Formats: sequence, C-alpha cells, structure tokens
Amino acid sequence: MNRAVKLIASLLVTLVFTWWAFRDTDWQSQVSSLKSANYLWVVPYFVILTLIHIARTLRWGCLLSGMERVPFRKLNEASGIGFMMLLVLPFRLGEFARPLLIAQRSSIRRSAAMTSVVLERITDGMSIAVLMRLLLFFVPAEVPEVRYVKLGANLMFAVFGGGLIFLLFALWHQARAVHLVRSTVGRVAPGIAEKMADVVDTFVGAMRQLPDRRQMVGFFVYTAVYWGLNGAGMALLSRAFNLNLSLFQAYVVMSVLVVGVMIPAAPGMVGTFQAAVKVGLSLFVPASVVNGSGLAYANVLWLCQTVQQIGFGVVLMSLGHLSFKDIAGKLDKEQQASLPSA
Repeated sequence: MNRAVKLIASLLVTLVFTWWAFRDTDWQSQVSSLKSANYLWVVPYFVILTLIHIARTLRWGCLLSGMERVPFRKLNEASGIGFMMLLVLPFRLGEFARPLLIAQRSSIRRSAAMTSVVLERITDGMSIAVLMRLLLFFVPAEVPEVRYVKLGANLMFAVFGGGLIFLLFALWHQARAVHLVRSTVGRVAPGIAEKMADVVDTFVGAMRQLPDRRQMVGFFVYTAVYWGLNGAGMALLSRAFNLNLSLFQAYVVMSVLVVGVMIPAAPGMVGTFQAAVKVGLSLFVPASVVNGSGLAYANVLWLCQTVQQIGFGVVLMSLGHLSFKDIAGKLDKEQQASLPSA
C-alpha cells in the first residue's frame, strides 16, 4: 500500500470518527460548557501530565538499563521529542523516533532500543486489556455501549496476548520462530517475510539483554504509576465541566480511550480520541450530557494532552539545537529503505 493510499485511508478514518463523535452534538450546550468551565483545574492537570511524562521516561530508562544506564537528561530529550514525533508524524513514523534519538545519545543500538519500545507497547496493551475487563464487571450490563467496550477489550487482549505468547516462544525457540515466519508469511509475501524474520531474529537477540530483576520491578512500578496518574488526571479535569467522574469511572473512560486511539487515523488522534471518550462517558452519563459538556470535556482533554506533548518536544528540541525537519527526514528515509522490494 503506497503512502498516498495510506494517507487517504487515515484521513477517512478520522473523518468518519469525527462525524460519529459530533453527529448528535448539542452545540449550544457544548459552547456554553466551554465558556462556563472552571479552567483552574487545567493547572493541576498539567502538573499531572508532567508527572506522567517523567514516569514514562524513567520507565523506559529501566528497560534500557540492561544495555546502558542512560543519564536522565539524554533519556528525557529522546523521550520528549520522540513522543512529540509519534503524535504529529504520519504513517506511524514517530514510532521509530525514540530508538533513533537514544541511539544518537548512547551506545545502544537502534534495534535494541526498538525492542524496548515494543515491550512497552505489549505491557501497556496487556495492562489496559486486563484492567478494562476487571472494571467492566462493575459496570451495569443494561448500558448498550458495554457490549462494544467488551468487544474492544477482548480484541485488545487477543492482539497483545498473542504478541506476548509469540515473543516468549521466540525467546525460547529463536530458530523455530524465525522459520515459522518464513514458512507462513513467506508463502504470501516472501520479501515481507524476510524482513519480518530479520526483525524477529534481532528482537530476540535484544530481549536477551533485558535488565536485572530490580530494574524490571522498577519498570512495572513506573507502569502502574503512569496509568494511575492518567486515570486520576482525567477524573481531576472532569471537575472543570461538572462531570465529577469518580476514579473508577475515570479509569474505565481511560481504558476505552486507549483502545480508541489505537485505531489507525490521521496524526493528532483527532476524531478517534473524542469518539472514544464519548463511548466511555456514555457508560455513566446521560446522552444529553455526553453530547454537550461531555464532548467539551473530551476536546479540552485532547487539547491539554496535545499541547503538553508537543510543547515538551519543541522545548527539548530547541534546547538540543535539533531540527524537526532533519529528524523527520531521517525517519522517512530509513523507513523507505526498510521496505521490502516487490
């Protein structure tokens, strides 16, 4: 699939979800909610977003420590800029930003750094899938949206659980895992199969450099802190719009949001973000409120997270005298070079 098709597809996904999220909007109520909101709650929310960034950065440092203990300044620079790139670049190019940036600031190879990013993704996916399934036991079954949320949780668990099982299998039987990729995917797309086999081979090699038990405990502690702060922050900001979500409700909405933003869409997560928050709020709040102050809350929540992520990236990029165009160009060239030939 060429880039033009991917771009059109991602824009269509964004348009569809944006239409769905706002199709029943009570615009007068939403504008009124935005005008009357108590924006003082944004200040502590930005403090929580800063703590979330720190927890996420230190968590990544724990995973990388098996290869090298990277100083926080360098780790923070790679993390902040990398997460900004993930948000604003198309075609998932931002996924490769952190490995590129940390490889430039340490002796860690990009392939090994990419392994740490994949492990983060799998851990987060499994954590949210399990958390959502547990929380949904306490959500009233008569709410219509519950069945869609449960379906999302099951799909998420299947995808990330399957990925984890395959990686564990590859870790124990590296040669067999590589052969399995070549013998299955290779029947359909030999070029892609070779690339995938090389990735699996490299990935397993990097997995053998996992940090010691103490650092792994730190990784899971920071993971709990990271998601704990996310839910608490969403509950806090809801007070600005008199939604007053409990921690339980906020964690359910957060879990639904995580599933929603995994849907491939245009950069910035516009549309999928608001649609997911709408679905999550619908489990607890009447539709009339969701389509007014609920969507106002979703928009401000999205704006705060976007401003924080881009703001940190821009500041760190400026302090490091780096060029956005240069980093994006390197990512683009390297992704093009990694594509299998037809």
